[in-house]
Amino acid sequence: SIMKSLAFLTSIVATANAFTFLHPPPLSLTSSTSLSALNPGSTVALTTPMLQNGSLDIPAYRKLLQWHVESGTKGLCVLGTTGEASTLSFEEREEVLKVTKEEIKDKNHNVSIIVGTGTINPSTCIKYSLQALKYSADASLIVTPYYVKPTPTGLLSHYKKIASAVPSLPIILYNVPSRTGCDMLPSTVSMIKEVVGSVIIGIKEATGDLARVEPIKKMCGEDFMMWSGDDSTGSEFVLLGGDGVISVTANVAPKEMNVVMEAALAKDREKVEEENEGLKGVHEELFCQANPIPVKWALWKMG
Repeated sequence: SIMKSLAFLTSIVATANAFTFLHPPPLSLTSSTSLSALNPGSTVALTTPMLQNGSLDIPAYRKLLQWHVESGTKGLCVLGTTGEASTLSFEEREEVLKVTKEEIKDKNHNVSIIVGTGTINPSTCIKYSLQALKYSADASLIVTPYYVKPTPTGLLSHYKKIASAVPSLPIILYNVPSRTGCDMLPSTVSMIKEVVGSVIIGIKEATGDLARVEPIKKMCGEDFMMWSGDDSTGSEFVLLGGDGVISVTANVAPKEMNVVMEAALAKDREKVEEENEGLKGVHEELFCQANPIPVKWALWKMG
């Protein structure tokens, strides 16, 4: 009775999952942005300056962008977790993207622009991704849907729907289970890459699990870019084959993070350890409370 019903339900789920994995629906998508448009190395998980009343501080934001260009930061990840995107309206997002384009793309700076467009609702992700495309984003960063704890096939459906609607904007998957309650395992990453296709160009892996670097690269290919989302293990992540870090620390130490990442990309372990020594305490202190509280306080103190 009950046991038979459970067994029957289990068989249905197993069959459905097997069908999805063995016979993925065909999807041919080609992104208009080549991998060469995305720089390896230090990408800053950029904060969004705000005034005391919670409105955007655009002059401060322009100053931040200019500082990162001068400091050698290779990429900007705007409107992500550190950028408090979930608190911003569509119109505020538009203003941030407009200023980013003016300071980076319109001035021909060789700095990649990655825009966080992920949320729980794929329709909203599509809306945000189209907005990012309008302002010359090089790629979108799309987090796994939080709270709902999707299955691997649910994740596939989520990313496939977004990619189908905005095929010309490359997608970077974003795995941060400590915030979402959903851990996208390497096998799932590989499945999404295989089924959705070339528009899935990389992943921000924020678990801090260095054992994932090799299998993801092996399953997804050497061209599949991998950014660490964990500053404390980011340099080792790159030494093991990753392509860079999307860094909170780079908000306050952009030059130093750039030096560490350049050394890691060159596989110069001795220099990495030497240059990273002074940053270890910074990595820890910036997470003494929930991000981005400490880093925004630090930036405010820095002026």
